[in-house]
Amino acid sequence: MSAATRVAAIDCGTNSVRLLIADISGDELVEIERRMEIVRLGQGVDRTGRLAPEALERTFTAMRGYAKLIAGHDAERVRVVATSATRDAANRDDFVRGVVEIFGVEPEVITGKEEAQLSFTGATKDLAALRPMRPYLVVDIGGGSTEFVLGTTEVEASRSVDIGCVRMTERHLCSDPPSPEQLAAAVADIDAALAAVRTGESTRDEAAARAGEATFAEADLADASAGMPLPPPPPAPPLVPPIPVERARTLVGLAGSVTTVAGIALDLPEYDSERIHLSRVKVRQVHDVTRMLLHSTHDERAAIGVMHPGRVDVIGAGALILDRIMREYGFNDVVVSEHDILDGIAWSLV
Repeated sequence: MSAATRVAAIDCGTNSVRLLIADISGDELVEIERRMEIVRLGQGVDRTGRLAPEALERTFTAMRGYAKLIAGHDAERVRVVATSATRDAANRDDFVRGVVEIFGVEPEVITGKEEAQLSFTGATKDLAALRPMRPYLVVDIGGGSTEFVLGTTEVEASRSVDIGCVRMTERHLCSDPPSPEQLAAAVADIDAALAAVRTGESTRDEAAARAGEATFAEADLADASAGMPLPPPPPAPPLVPPIPVERARTLVGLAGSVTTVAGIALDLPEYDSERIHLSRVKVRQVHDVTRMLLHSTHDERAAIGVMHPGRVDVIGAGALILDRIMREYGFNDVVVSEHDILDGIAWSLV
């Protein structure tokens, strides 16, 4: 057997920053450390377009702790991946500088397509024991976006859409618990995005970005005619092909919203990753848990044994996204994976 390579993977998402230190040899990954801190990096990004100073500081504080662990375990290779919140932020250079100072490597602000590929790799490496039917539809519900990946051993189609637990909470679910009107607005937003995944059409956010680009172009013409210098145009959202979700035979759900819903559905007294990993949760269970979360108060959600304190405010939206995916795409159950983009990042280092 070849000597193992010790790697450190850091995934900085909209809601959390996570660390995996592992030894990888051949097709085996042996976990050394797996940590997660809720930092809410995406706080207010949907509204302001900028990373808040306090959110950056929370993130950097968590990362400094991770850097000490990485040094203590003598990791040979380090990769930092950043996703939705930093893609959307006008001041993401502040984030980049902080990460370089802490880890000595630049964060890779990856595209939705790259994010989907890493999530698929991490989620499907150890599914063989279950022998689930293929193709898989891997769904990674994050804070700012949700990734959809269809594939068997390789990715066949993928799409990232701007529906995530933090974004939907800040945009729609403002009350505690949310009002019927807020819930209806969130459902409409989520269902429109799910339809776009199937058809390849633009989501509301993508259409708004294109409308902004058109307005920008009109302003350019006016400025040019007045002899004024032109600023660089904003990037256009890419057009993507549809995902034939009806081909999928197994739904695989990733990330904290899904694993928390699973823990509640399994009636666990406290979070137990070994029992949650590769569990199957029925659509009726998901719906019942979602309904309970959306009709409970902050204190009631916080008292749930499996609940991480940082998810209390956003878990209702995360559960709602999962519930709508299963209902709209016709899945009777979801296979829950504790392994996700973080594991995919680790595999990418060897």
